[in-house]
Amino acid sequence: MVWRICSRRHIAQAYDGEGAHIFGGRWNHPGTRVVYTAATVSLAALELFVNLDPDVCPDDLVAIPAEIPRAVKVMRVELSDLPRGWQRYPAPVQLQDLGSRWVADGATAVLAVPSAVIPQERNYLLNPAHPDLRRIRIGRPEPFRFDLRMWKSRR
Repeated sequence: MVWRICSRRHIAQAYDGEGAHIFGGRWNHPGTRVVYTAATVSLAALELFVNLDPDVCPDDLVAIPAEIPRAVKVMRVELSDLPRGWQRYPAPVQLQDLGSRWVADGATAVLAVPSAVIPQERNYLLNPAHPDLRRIRIGRPEPFRFDLRMWKSRR
């Protein structure tokens, strides 16, 4: 099971990779569609939290699970495969090269990568263009809300 958190108004696009296509991300260049998910809902929350405006506590979020069947191949990137400073922000371009090349090669529908927020945990990138993506079962959105205490020291 992997998780993605987004605004309720973006539920229909949550697994299409459009945001990453437009803006790029740690693991892809703009112009490459990738869906960013996390191994747990708590990691998905932290990944979103570090990218939020410190003054905005969104109140329209949903957590959307997706089940990746065992039959779907997953390529893994290990910490030892990554360049020095891979966690910095903005991310080194080598990471965008790696993820964009993975999408272009089309070897797997899923790429497991270390989280820059918690390197011992995994994020799972999904390639929306891969034929195996249709085997991944997207679950029902569940209301999600951050604890307001997370904002008390950010202001």
